Amino acid sequence: MSALEIVGVIVSALAIWLTARRMMACWPVGLASVALYGWIFYDAKLYSDMLLQGAFAILQVYGWWRWLAQRESGNTPDGNASGAVHVRVVPLRALLPGLGFAVVCSAALGFAMARYTDAALPFVDASLTAFSLVAQYWTARRYIASWWLWSVVNVVYVGMFLFKGLYPTAGLYALFIGLAVIGWRDWSRAMARDVDAAAQREPASVA
Repeated sequence: MSALEIVGVIVSALAIWLTARRMMACWPVGLASVALYGWIFYDAKLYSDMLLQGAFAILQVYGWWRWLAQRESGNTPDGNASGAVHVRVVPLRALLPGLGFAVVCSAALGFAMARYTDAALPFVDASLTAFSLVAQYWTARRYIASWWLWSVVNVVYVGMFLFKGLYPTAGLYALFIGLAVIGWRDWSRAMARDVDAAAQREPASVA
């Protein structure tokens, strides 16, 4: 346990909570969390997860841009008052390629880490990295299925971090499981509200 890991836990938990609440601040806070965990994972020789933080940084910027674009267009469920964004169901054309990418990337990255580095748990770490990338991309695209994928990934992460002795981080990822449930609940409610609002507007538009 280190002071850096404790700070990383706090900042990362805040970023996930803000994401569950669909607040734009989740992206800059998320950038701070990936910077902290990039160093933490390097020190723990979890190189796939270290590289994942760099990819996360790119996806954080992408998600920030996507959410800002919707807010600035005024296409928000609350009249652009809070900056909350619409939630969507992941389409089949995105679901299958995303999961396929994760499987292929898991095998390729795991092989590279096992052969060319002294990475701990290379294939487990690589698989978590690949599926986390897909989950983060789905979050940026506002797909509600991202919370289901995050839940599965975080359960495996808890076991890996316990094995590596990163106990505060294991606790963080256990917290992430709970936050993923809250995120799914809140996004489901938001999507239901959007459907109801669209249904109420439809008769007026027809008339």
